[in-house]
Amino acid sequence: MKKLLIASCSVMSLWSCQNNAQNKTVAATTTSNTAMNTTVSAETVYQFKVQDLYGKTFDFASLKGKKVLIVNTASECGLTPQYKDLEALYQKYKDKNFVIIGFPANNFGGQEPGTNEQIAKFCQMNYGVSFPMMGKSSVKGNDMNEVYQFLTQKKRNGLQDSDVEWNFQKYLINEQGHLVKVLSPRVLPTDNEIVDWINNK
Repeated sequence: MKKLLIASCSVMSLWSCQNNAQNKTVAATTTSNTAMNTTVSAETVYQFKVQDLYGKTFDFASLKGKKVLIVNTASECGLTPQYKDLEALYQKYKDKNFVIIGFPANNFGGQEPGTNEQIAKFCQMNYGVSFPMMGKSSVKGNDMNEVYQFLTQKKRNGLQDSDVEWNFQKYLINEQGHLVKVLSPRVLPTDNEIVDWINNK
């Protein structure tokens, strides 16, 4: 009888161990899947369609496979000369799956007061800007445009929350459409941090 009881206890103990192991495996798998889903759930920039300076629809899905630098711009800012470096950067790397997208905005010091037509003329005449420029919109506050809502909210971009500090703040988007870095307005377009990122395969 004792032998039978011991054997029965051994079987129960073995079953309990196996059951616990299975539960741990399921728990680990669930945790892993949760982490994976958190990463996958981050939005991409490809979902947006925006009106450009000329009133045409710009589909961000056309940027798939490219590295993208998004920058808010202004025509009457102390940092406005960055347009020159931005255009030079674009010309140098546009054939290497790189593009710059400009977002004129009047959020800081009223330094972009013009209409879309005036902004387009200013950019072309003064800096020969040829990279895509979106229509004038807000990049801060309650009326922030939808692209910048994505760029500044971690719950959407999966990287970090951020505030647009001033004109010419830069957001770097990888070839999969995900935000990978936020750079201060005073970081020049020619900075090694940007150039190395473009060249890094």
